[in-house]
Amino acid sequence: MQKLLEGKFGRFILPGIILQSVLIGGGFATGREIVEFGAAFGSMGWIAGIAIFLGFTIASILTFEFARKFKTYNYRHFLKELIGPLWFLFDIVYIFLAILIISIMASATGEILQNTLNLNYWIGVGLIILIVGGLNFYGKGLIERFKTFGTLSLMLGYLLFAILVISTTWDEAVATLQAGDTSFAGNDIAIGTVIWTGLLYVGYNLAVYPATLFSIERQTSRKESVVAGLVAGILMTVPWFLTYFSLLGHYPDSDVFDASVPWLVMLDGFPVIVVILFGVVVGWTLVETSSGMIHAFVDRVDTQLQEVSNKALSQVQKGIIAVGALVLALVLAQVGIIDLIATGYTAMAYAMIAVFMLPLLTIGVYKIFIKK
Repeated sequence: MQKLLEGKFGRFILPGIILQSVLIGGGFATGREIVEFGAAFGSMGWIAGIAIFLGFTIASILTFEFARKFKTYNYRHFLKELIGPLWFLFDIVYIFLAILIISIMASATGEILQNTLNLNYWIGVGLIILIVGGLNFYGKGLIERFKTFGTLSLMLGYLLFAILVISTTWDEAVATLQAGDTSFAGNDIAIGTVIWTGLLYVGYNLAVYPATLFSIERQTSRKESVVAGLVAGILMTVPWFLTYFSLLGHYPDSDVFDASVPWLVMLDGFPVIVVILFGVVVGWTLVETSSGMIHAFVDRVDTQLQEVSNKALSQVQKGIIAVGALVLALVLAQVGIIDLIATGYTAMAYAMIAVFMLPLLTIGVYKIFIKK
């Protein structure tokens, strides 16, 4: 395994796999994310997908090369090198995004349990809050084991769900493309609007990049950064296209496109075991993502405190911070998953573009390619 990680796999493929695994929960777990950021445009949605691929690829190449050149293999060193004393702005946006994602995950769990097991919505919301709190109480080791199984199961699960849906609705998807149908979003859609929507999807998912910086340490040349960035762009976009084509076969059915969790509606009619499997896989991932976000949040506060005062957070203090974030997420969950994704993710996309992507495209490009 060590030989594999130190070889071409570790240099070219591993960074993309890590990015995709972190992207899963907030990026395409429910299917609602893809409706809001591309699929609603029907036959023009693929243009958003191309913009997403280009956005992720460019962001990956620049992030990898910046980290390699300046040897900034953790997010704080990276941001201090990129935006200097303003590095803390990324943390502020990240904290709000973390709470937003947890609230979306909690809301989605409530929807899934309500639709699959007929449990009260708030039982599902409360359940994920309790599980996430428990995982963070027992620490990093349990979270890592939880994430390892969850990421693999979700990748395989979504591949299965996409194959099942696409194989039964492919003719309808092709007919939508051939007819040029964009009726769900309107019949006069500007290409620029579609492209910008795709870039906003990239924007709110920029928060995943710090998670892969440690793996860039293996890269030794600009060529490796470029190849790894291209691979990452592909890996991060494939799940989007799988979900997009699954949705396209149902376009413009309001039962699917107005649903809080479109995957649940698309899988209706398949054997019950498939729906149960979806609930287990997605539920696992929602907990995985939320736990990871909370743990990263608490860890950042702890690291900052140690740098400033040379004191670490106590377990009680960590618990208070985690509970506070979970309570805020619980309050936000009352807004509902559709509004949270449509409004919340869009706002966070603009914020992430401002504190990460724009500096990377300006200061980052200057330092990588121009500054001696």
